[in-house]
Amino acid sequence: MRFPTLRFDMGHVGPFEQAHLTSRYVGWLNDPDVVRYSDQRHRRHTLESCRSYYESFAGSADHFLAIESHSHGHVGNIGIGVDAHHGIADVSIIVGERAVWGTGIASMSWCAVVDALCASTDIRKVTAGTMAVNVPMLRLMARSGLAIEAIRPRQAVWEGQEVDMHYGAKFTGHGIPADS
Repeated sequence: MRFPTLRFDMGHVGPFEQAHLTSRYVGWLNDPDVVRYSDQRHRRHTLESCRSYYESFAGSADHFLAIESHSHGHVGNIGIGVDAHHGIADVSIIVGERAVWGTGIASMSWCAVVDALCASTDIRKVTAGTMAVNVPMLRLMARSGLAIEAIRPRQAVWEGQEVDMHYGAKFTGHGIPADS
């Protein structure tokens, strides 16, 4: 299934396309400030590694989405890992364009995607996780209705410190998928 394009005041979020594979995008993934809280901080990215990642979504139930701003174009991405057998969608986000940090576009994009997933009868639970030190992501999860359901103490190492991982979830109200 192709994920629909979701429009909001500042732009839209929709399927990531070949045209999004640019040196600007690769630059975000290699910028320590952009990937400060992401496991992407442990990798060095190239246009080819990004192309391979993009191509890995072909034929899968997962979704790779681009966040587009009316004023700045492609500014970030949202990934959705779908476990169809259990009716779970695990969501992640990165906003690489510094010019839109603090404008609300991440929140609008994230909430639009979470709401769309909650409306899907194939999804019974939306999940996300982050390190305890990633306060902006914890706020974003709460804003979209994801409640912390588990904390794994000292699960990650961030800037030389052991930090807890927080896992949030939102139940959609839909029952168990038919093919489970």
